Amino acid sequence: MPPAAQDSLSDAPHLPVLIDAILDHVSPTGVWVDGTFGAGGYTRAFLERGAEVIAIDRDPAVFEMAAGWAGDFLGLTLKRGTFSELDALAGAPVDGVVLDLGVSSMQLDQAGRGFSFMQDGPLDMRMGQDGPSAADLVNSASEALLADILFQYGEERASRRIAKAIIAARPIETTAELVEVIETVLPKGKPGGSHPATRSFQAIRIAVNDEFGQLISGLEAAERALKPGGELAVVTFHSLEDRIVKKFLQGRAGKTGGGSRYAPETETDAATFTLITRKAVTADKDELARNPRSRSAKLRVARRTDAPARDQGRSGLGLPKLTGQELF
Repeated sequence: MPPAAQDSLSDAPHLPVLIDAILDHVSPTGVWVDGTFGAGGYTRAFLERGAEVIAIDRDPAVFEMAAGWAGDFLGLTLKRGTFSELDALAGAPVDGVVLDLGVSSMQLDQAGRGFSFMQDGPLDMRMGQDGPSAADLVNSASEALLADILFQYGEERASRRIAKAIIAARPIETTAELVEVIETVLPKGKPGGSHPATRSFQAIRIAVNDEFGQLISGLEAAERALKPGGELAVVTFHSLEDRIVKKFLQGRAGKTGGGSRYAPETETDAATFTLITRKAVTADKDELARNPRSRSAKLRVARRTDAPARDQGRSGLGLPKLTGQELF
Protein backbone atom coordinates (compact mmCIF):
# COMPACT_ATOMS: atom_id res chain seq x y z
CA MET A 1 0.00 0.00 0.00
CA PRO A 2 1.41 3.45 -0.84
CA PRO A 3 2.83 5.68 1.93
CA ALA A 4 -0.12 8.05 1.81
CA ALA A 5 -2.52 5.21 2.62
CA GLN A 6 -1.98 6.02 6.28
CA ASP A 7 -3.84 9.30 5.72
CA SER A 8 -7.60 8.90 6.03
CA LEU A 9 -9.99 10.14 3.38
CA SER A 10 -11.32 12.60 5.92
CA ASP A 11 -8.05 14.53 5.50
CA ALA A 12 -9.28 15.54 2.04
CA PRO A 13 -10.96 18.98 1.80
CA HIS A 14 -14.38 17.37 1.42
CA LEU A 15 -16.02 14.00 1.83
CA PRO A 16 -16.39 12.12 -1.47
CA VAL A 17 -20.11 11.59 -1.96
CA LEU A 18 -21.38 7.99 -2.25
CA ILE A 19 -17.82 6.62 -2.20
CA ASP A 20 -18.85 3.54 -0.20
CA ALA A 21 -21.66 2.83 -2.64
CA ILE A 22 -19.27 3.19 -5.57
CA LEU A 23 -16.78 0.77 -4.03
CA ASP A 24 -19.62 -1.68 -3.37
CA HIS A 25 -20.49 -1.75 -7.08
CA VAL A 26 -17.13 -1.62 -8.88
CA SER A 27 -13.73 -3.30 -8.76
CA PRO A 28 -11.15 -0.59 -7.93
CA THR A 29 -8.27 -2.28 -9.75
CA GLY A 30 -6.29 -1.62 -12.91
CA VAL A 31 -6.26 1.83 -14.48
CA TRP A 32 -9.09 4.22 -13.66
CA VAL A 33 -9.89 7.69 -14.91
CA ASP A 34 -11.25 10.16 -12.37
CA GLY A 35 -12.71 12.66 -14.81
CA THR A 36 -13.63 15.20 -12.11
CA PHE A 37 -10.65 15.22 -9.74
CA GLY A 38 -11.76 18.16 -7.59
CA ALA A 39 -10.53 17.67 -4.03
CA GLY A 40 -9.28 14.19 -4.90
CA GLY A 41 -11.57 12.12 -2.70
CA TYR A 42 -12.44 9.49 -5.30
CA THR A 43 -8.88 9.38 -6.61
CA ARG A 44 -7.46 8.74 -3.14
CA ALA A 45 -10.01 6.02 -2.43
CA PHE A 46 -9.06 4.15 -5.61
CA LEU A 47 -5.32 4.65 -5.12
CA GLU A 48 -5.52 3.33 -1.58
CA ARG A 49 -7.13 0.16 -2.94
CA GLY A 50 -4.34 -0.46 -5.43
CA ALA A 51 -5.64 1.11 -8.64
CA GLU A 52 -3.69 3.45 -10.86
CA VAL A 53 -5.57 6.70 -11.48
CA ILE A 54 -5.45 9.25 -14.28
CA ALA A 55 -6.99 12.31 -12.62
CA ILE A 56 -8.46 14.99 -14.88
CA ASP A 57 -9.82 18.42 -14.03
CA ARG A 58 -10.44 21.61 -15.99
CA ASP A 59 -9.56 23.75 -12.94
CA PRO A 60 -5.78 24.26 -12.55
CA ALA A 61 -6.21 25.30 -8.91
CA VAL A 62 -7.19 21.80 -7.78
CA PHE A 63 -3.81 20.34 -8.68
CA GLU A 64 -2.03 23.03 -6.68
CA MET A 65 -4.19 22.18 -3.67
CA ALA A 66 -3.36 18.47 -4.04
CA ALA A 67 0.41 19.06 -4.13
CA GLY A 68 0.79 18.11 -0.47
CA TRP A 69 -0.26 14.50 -1.01
CA ALA A 70 -0.36 13.71 -4.72
CA GLY A 71 3.39 13.03 -4.95
CA ASP A 72 3.10 10.19 -2.43
CA PHE A 73 1.27 7.97 -4.94
CA LEU A 74 3.32 6.42 -7.74
CA GLY A 75 0.16 5.34 -9.54
CA LEU A 76 -1.27 8.85 -9.91
CA THR A 77 -1.15 10.89 -13.10
CA LEU A 78 -2.61 14.43 -13.09
CA LYS A 79 -3.86 15.97 -16.33
CA ARG A 80 -5.60 19.27 -16.94
CA GLY A 81 -8.53 19.05 -19.30
CA THR A 82 -12.24 18.28 -19.44
CA PHE A 83 -13.74 14.84 -19.00
CA SER A 84 -15.30 15.23 -22.45
CA GLU A 85 -11.82 14.41 -23.79
CA LEU A 86 -10.95 11.74 -21.24
CA ASP A 87 -10.34 9.04 -23.84
CA ALA A 88 -7.68 11.16 -25.55
CA LEU A 89 -6.14 12.20 -22.22
CA ALA A 90 -6.02 8.60 -21.01
CA GLY A 91 -4.19 7.58 -24.18
CA ALA A 92 -5.08 3.88 -23.88
CA PRO A 93 -8.08 1.73 -22.89
CA VAL A 94 -8.85 1.85 -19.17
CA ASP A 95 -10.53 -0.38 -16.59
CA GLY A 96 -12.87 2.21 -15.14
CA VAL A 97 -14.16 5.78 -15.22
CA VAL A 98 -15.70 7.71 -12.32
CA LEU A 99 -17.44 11.07 -12.73
CA ASP A 100 -18.72 13.33 -9.95
CA LEU A 101 -20.77 16.03 -11.68
CA GLY A 102 -21.42 19.62 -10.74
CA VAL A 103 -19.50 22.14 -8.72
CA SER A 104 -17.35 20.92 -5.84
CA SER A 105 -17.71 22.13 -2.26
CA MET A 106 -14.11 23.30 -2.54
CA GLN A 107 -15.08 25.72 -5.32
CA LEU A 108 -18.19 26.84 -3.45
CA ASP A 109 -16.05 27.68 -0.42
CA GLN A 110 -13.89 30.08 -2.43
CA ALA A 111 -15.79 33.37 -2.65
CA GLY A 112 -13.49 34.63 -5.38
CA ARG A 113 -14.70 31.91 -7.76
CA GLY A 114 -18.22 33.32 -7.78
CA PHE A 115 -20.13 30.04 -7.49
CA SER A 116 -21.84 30.66 -4.17
CA PHE A 117 -24.87 32.81 -3.43
CA MET A 118 -23.89 32.60 0.26
CA GLN A 119 -20.65 34.60 -0.14
CA ASP A 120 -20.02 37.84 -1.97
CA GLY A 121 -17.50 37.68 -4.77
CA PRO A 122 -17.00 38.41 -8.46
CA LEU A 123 -19.73 36.91 -10.65
CA ASP A 124 -17.44 34.36 -12.31
CA MET A 125 -18.50 30.66 -12.05
CA ARG A 126 -15.92 29.42 -14.58
CA MET A 127 -14.67 25.97 -13.62
CA GLY A 128 -11.69 26.23 -15.94
CA GLN A 129 -10.96 29.89 -15.12
CA ASP A 130 -10.99 30.84 -18.80
CA GLY A 131 -13.56 31.94 -21.36
CA PRO A 132 -16.64 34.12 -20.76
CA SER A 133 -17.75 34.47 -17.14
CA ALA A 134 -21.17 34.51 -15.51
CA ALA A 135 -20.97 38.32 -15.48
CA ASP A 136 -20.43 38.29 -19.25
CA LEU A 137 -23.53 36.15 -19.70
CA VAL A 138 -25.75 38.05 -17.25
CA ASN A 139 -24.78 41.43 -18.70
CA SER A 140 -24.93 40.59 -22.41
CA ALA A 141 -27.70 38.03 -22.96
CA SER A 142 -31.16 39.10 -24.07
CA GLU A 143 -34.06 38.93 -21.67
CA ALA A 144 -35.55 36.02 -23.62
CA LEU A 145 -32.31 34.04 -23.50
CA LEU A 146 -31.82 34.67 -19.78
CA ALA A 147 -35.37 33.51 -19.07
CA ASP A 148 -34.80 30.42 -21.20
CA ILE A 149 -31.57 29.54 -19.38
CA LEU A 150 -33.17 29.98 -15.96
CA PHE A 151 -36.17 27.83 -16.91
CA GLN A 152 -34.44 25.10 -18.94
CA TYR A 153 -31.26 24.71 -16.86
CA GLY A 154 -32.56 25.66 -13.42
CA GLU A 155 -36.23 24.67 -13.66
CA GLU A 156 -36.97 28.13 -12.23
CA ARG A 157 -40.69 28.87 -12.56
CA ALA A 158 -40.17 32.60 -12.06
CA SER A 159 -37.62 32.73 -14.88
CA ARG A 160 -39.28 35.54 -16.84
CA ARG A 161 -39.67 37.80 -13.82
CA ILE A 162 -36.06 37.22 -12.77
CA ALA A 163 -34.75 37.83 -16.29
CA LYS A 164 -36.68 41.10 -16.49
CA ALA A 165 -35.26 42.20 -13.13
CA ILE A 166 -31.72 41.32 -14.24
CA ILE A 167 -32.07 43.43 -17.38
CA ALA A 168 -33.32 46.38 -15.31
CA ALA A 169 -30.45 46.08 -12.81
CA ARG A 170 -27.54 45.66 -15.25
CA PRO A 171 -24.61 45.85 -15.01
CA ILE A 172 -24.33 43.14 -12.33
CA GLU A 173 -20.74 42.34 -11.32
CA THR A 174 -20.91 40.40 -8.03
CA THR A 175 -22.74 37.42 -6.60
CA ALA A 176 -24.31 39.61 -3.89
CA GLU A 177 -25.74 41.96 -6.51
CA LEU A 178 -27.30 39.05 -8.40
CA VAL A 179 -28.73 37.57 -5.20
CA GLU A 180 -30.27 40.97 -4.34
CA VAL A 181 -31.93 41.16 -7.75
CA ILE A 182 -33.38 37.65 -7.40
CA GLU A 183 -34.62 38.38 -3.88
CA THR A 184 -36.61 41.37 -5.16
CA VAL A 185 -38.61 38.96 -7.31
CA LEU A 186 -38.97 35.85 -5.16
CA PRO A 187 -40.33 35.49 -1.62
CA LYS A 188 -37.95 34.70 1.22
CA GLY A 189 -37.14 31.02 1.54
CA LYS A 190 -38.86 28.98 4.21
CA PRO A 191 -36.79 27.80 7.21
CA GLY A 192 -34.89 24.68 6.17
CA GLY A 193 -35.74 25.23 2.50
CA SER A 194 -33.50 26.16 -0.38
CA HIS A 195 -32.29 29.72 -0.92
CA PRO A 196 -34.33 31.71 -3.50
CA ALA A 197 -31.21 32.08 -5.67
CA THR A 198 -30.39 28.36 -5.78
CA ARG A 199 -32.01 27.54 -9.12
CA SER A 200 -30.82 30.69 -10.85
CA PHE A 201 -27.21 30.21 -9.79
CA GLN A 202 -27.37 26.57 -10.89
CA ALA A 203 -28.74 27.54 -14.30
CA ILE A 204 -26.16 30.25 -14.95
CA ARG A 205 -23.30 28.00 -13.84
CA ILE A 206 -24.48 25.22 -16.16
CA ALA A 207 -24.68 27.63 -19.09
CA VAL A 208 -21.27 29.22 -18.45
CA ASN A 209 -19.54 25.83 -18.27
CA ASP A 210 -21.63 24.03 -20.93
CA GLU A 211 -22.20 21.32 -18.35
CA PHE A 212 -24.83 19.36 -20.23
CA GLY A 213 -22.80 19.33 -23.45
CA GLN A 214 -19.74 18.30 -21.45
CA LEU A 215 -21.72 15.55 -19.72
CA ILE A 216 -22.89 13.90 -22.93
CA SER A 217 -19.45 14.24 -24.51
CA GLY A 218 -17.96 12.75 -21.34
CA LEU A 219 -20.27 9.75 -21.41
CA GLU A 220 -19.40 9.18 -25.07
CA ALA A 221 -15.68 9.55 -24.26
CA ALA A 222 -16.01 7.00 -21.44
CA GLU A 223 -17.68 4.58 -23.83
CA ARG A 224 -14.69 4.93 -26.19
CA ALA A 225 -12.10 4.71 -23.39
CA LEU A 226 -13.33 1.68 -21.46
CA LYS A 227 -12.06 -1.84 -22.07
CA PRO A 228 -14.61 -4.65 -22.41
CA GLY A 229 -15.63 -5.32 -18.80
CA GLY A 230 -14.61 -1.82 -17.74
CA GLU A 231 -16.89 0.00 -15.33
CA LEU A 232 -18.45 3.46 -15.42
CA ALA A 233 -19.71 5.15 -12.24
CA VAL A 234 -21.48 8.50 -12.45
CA VAL A 235 -22.69 10.63 -9.52
CA THR A 236 -25.21 13.36 -10.30
CA PHE A 237 -26.68 16.08 -8.11
CA HIS A 238 -29.85 17.22 -9.81
CA SER A 239 -32.65 15.70 -11.83
CA LEU A 240 -31.61 17.09 -15.22
CA GLU A 241 -28.16 15.51 -15.00
CA ASP A 242 -29.54 12.22 -13.74
CA ARG A 243 -32.10 12.10 -16.54
CA ILE A 244 -29.36 12.46 -19.17
CA VAL A 245 -27.18 9.77 -17.57
CA LYS A 246 -30.14 7.43 -17.13
CA LYS A 247 -31.30 7.79 -20.74
CA PHE A 248 -27.76 7.45 -22.11
CA LEU A 249 -27.04 4.23 -20.20
CA GLN A 250 -30.47 2.74 -20.86
CA GLY A 251 -30.10 3.48 -24.54
CA ARG A 252 -26.63 2.00 -24.68
CA ALA A 253 -27.85 -1.07 -22.79
CA GLY A 254 -30.77 -1.56 -25.18
CA LYS A 255 -33.32 -0.79 -22.44
CA THR A 256 -35.32 1.81 -24.34
CA GLY A 257 -38.49 -0.26 -24.34
CA GLY A 258 -39.66 -3.08 -26.52
CA GLY A 259 -42.25 -3.12 -29.24
CA SER A 260 -45.93 -3.87 -29.08
CA ARG A 261 -48.43 -5.47 -31.46
CA TYR A 262 -49.08 -1.98 -32.82
CA ALA A 263 -45.40 -0.94 -33.08
CA PRO A 264 -43.07 -3.93 -33.51
CA GLU A 265 -39.68 -3.73 -31.85
CA THR A 266 -37.09 -2.29 -34.19
CA GLU A 267 -33.60 -3.62 -34.69
CA THR A 268 -31.06 -1.77 -32.53
CA ASP A 269 -27.27 -1.62 -32.37
CA ALA A 270 -25.46 -4.05 -30.10
CA ALA A 271 -25.47 -2.95 -26.46
CA THR A 272 -22.28 -1.15 -25.43
CA PHE A 273 -23.11 -1.27 -21.70
CA THR A 274 -24.86 -3.55 -19.27
CA LEU A 275 -26.50 -1.94 -16.26
CA ILE A 276 -24.95 -2.77 -12.89
CA THR A 277 -27.46 -0.57 -11.05
CA ARG A 278 -31.02 -0.88 -12.35
CA LYS A 279 -32.10 2.15 -10.32
CA ALA A 280 -30.14 5.11 -9.03
CA VAL A 281 -28.35 4.49 -5.73
CA THR A 282 -28.81 7.19 -3.08
CA ALA A 283 -27.11 7.91 0.24
CA ASP A 284 -28.11 5.91 3.29
CA LYS A 285 -29.06 7.57 6.57
CA ASP A 286 -25.52 7.34 7.96
CA GLU A 287 -24.03 9.19 5.01
CA LEU A 288 -26.83 11.75 5.07
CA ALA A 289 -26.00 12.50 8.69
CA ARG A 290 -22.27 12.61 7.97
CA ASN A 291 -22.38 14.57 4.73
CA PRO A 292 -25.43 16.75 3.93
CA ARG A 293 -24.09 17.31 0.39
CA SER A 294 -25.09 13.71 -0.39
CA ARG A 295 -28.80 14.51 0.01
CA SER A 296 -29.45 15.03 -3.69
CA ALA A 297 -26.75 12.68 -5.03
CA LYS A 298 -27.60 9.72 -7.26
CA LEU A 299 -25.21 7.02 -8.47
CA ARG A 300 -25.55 4.97 -11.65
CA VAL A 301 -23.07 2.24 -12.63
CA ALA A 302 -22.68 0.27 -15.86
CA ARG A 303 -20.22 -2.22 -17.36
CA ARG A 304 -18.77 -1.94 -20.86
CA THR A 305 -19.42 -4.74 -23.33
CA ASP A 306 -17.17 -5.66 -26.24
CA ALA A 307 -19.45 -3.97 -28.82
CA PRO A 308 -17.91 -1.04 -30.73
CA ALA A 309 -18.59 2.43 -29.36
CA ARG A 310 -21.48 4.10 -31.13
CA ASP A 311 -21.41 7.23 -33.23
CA GLN A 312 -24.94 8.49 -32.80
CA GLY A 313 -26.88 11.70 -32.35
CA ARG A 314 -28.04 12.99 -29.00
CA SER A 315 -31.78 12.98 -29.49
CA GLY A 316 -33.78 11.20 -26.84
CA LEU A 317 -31.33 11.96 -24.01
CA GLY A 318 -33.53 14.53 -22.32
CA LEU A 319 -31.12 17.39 -23.02
CA PRO A 320 -32.74 20.74 -22.17
CA LYS A 321 -32.92 22.93 -25.27
CA LEU A 322 -32.61 26.69 -25.51
CA THR A 323 -34.43 28.65 -28.20
CA GLY A 324 -31.49 28.58 -30.60
CA GLN A 325 -29.88 31.82 -29.47
CA GLU A 326 -26.13 31.96 -28.95
CA LEU A 327 -25.00 32.18 -25.33
CA PHE A 328 -22.10 34.51 -26.11
